[in-house]
Amino acid sequence: MNQQMEIYKTLGISEAVYAYGETYLRQLEARFSQIDQVAEYNQLKVLSAMQKNRVSDVHFTPTTGYGYNDLGRDTLEQVYADIFHTEAALVRPQLTCGTHALAVALFSNLRPGEELLSPVGKPYDTLEEVIGIRESVGSLKEYGISYRQVDLQKDGSFDYPAIEKAIHEKTKLVTIQRSKGYQTRPTLSVAKIGELIAFIKKCKPSVICMVDNCYGEFVETIEPSDVGADLVVGSLIKNPGGGLAPIGGYICGKKEYIEQAAYRLSAPGLGKEVGASLGLNQTLYQGLFLSPTVVAGALKGAIFAANLYENLGFRVIPNSTESRHDIIQAIEFGYPEGVIAFCKGIQAAAPVDSFVEPEPWAMPGYDSDVIMAAGAFIQGSSIELSADGPIKPPYAVYFQGGLTWYHAKLGILKSLQQMVQEGLVQINPIVIN
Repeated sequence: MNQQMEIYKTLGISEAVYAYGETYLRQLEARFSQIDQVAEYNQLKVLSAMQKNRVSDVHFTPTTGYGYNDLGRDTLEQVYADIFHTEAALVRPQLTCGTHALAVALFSNLRPGEELLSPVGKPYDTLEEVIGIRESVGSLKEYGISYRQVDLQKDGSFDYPAIEKAIHEKTKLVTIQRSKGYQTRPTLSVAKIGELIAFIKKCKPSVICMVDNCYGEFVETIEPSDVGADLVVGSLIKNPGGGLAPIGGYICGKKEYIEQAAYRLSAPGLGKEVGASLGLNQTLYQGLFLSPTVVAGALKGAIFAANLYENLGFRVIPNSTESRHDIIQAIEFGYPEGVIAFCKGIQAAAPVDSFVEPEPWAMPGYDSDVIMAAGAFIQGSSIELSADGPIKPPYAVYFQGGLTWYHAKLGILKSLQQMVQEGLVQINPIVIN
């Protein structure tokens, strides 16, 4: 038994599970090479933006209170604007999460009597209460902002005739969710997003097109802002934080829309001028610098998971050969025990709280019990190895993250080991030569 197998054995991986994983891993060399090429391009893109803006250790100096003249904060925002090729950016620890960043972008750029349109179906669960799809205090609905959506067609394509019909005089902002959320629809490629934006702008040029970019940053060599998005929004405890950002979100886009967002985040008349960085700038810069490499590791883990579980007969979205446009891998088990066992395995592979057994529970913002596995250094950081899913049909789990490819690999093997131990799957013996 080789040294590699021995260390996996100490972590609870059987020879059969290890051998099964190695068999499919050998087939992925070409895919992994492509991922590395994209990561190299994006790494140089990030480095170029930092060099262009003359990032220095002076930018790591903490500010407190009002945060006036925070040079590090302002320079970081210019770095983000250059990476995303936008006029301006708002990158703040005061944006507590992706949902908060999206809410700020929506509330700041919509007014009573106007309408929000989603042409890609139902948004992520936590946005339902922001919008008012589910009743909630302080929703857009309470402010007299209406909402309508156009569902994707059965094959995951856009329903262009229905979208054109849905756009009218009150339509002010269109929100496009790149990733699938707790759905089993395809993730949208940047190219597809560009086609949709072009169509919407043709129908009504004044409409603001906003893209929820969560989980998609640095997966491709271009971002939605490169194909016409007026706003791109995301979380720093996902891809662009590189696993180091302890909190924060970003909104990049046209200057007038970013200014509106800044006034909503702080107060009218204050905008971007206030907001102390509180000593977080160094980790935000460094996390961004590492992000392309971290995303590459997460992508490799997602593809590895797709191959292993697809060959066990489960539906995986995307499938094992499809191109990747975010870091999320959905696996449809069809029964709750599969979702729970998978999450137990992921938790057992964590560097933090590996001894904890996750259980489904009623989480704020969701309409069903949800199970979450995340033994992370930063609470809720889904760029770290994590998995979660609602306990409702079709009983799919959503796997993402891994600060390194090697950790993602272990997590997938541990999830499979848990499934085997609970008698949910069987693996035929494989001999490694």
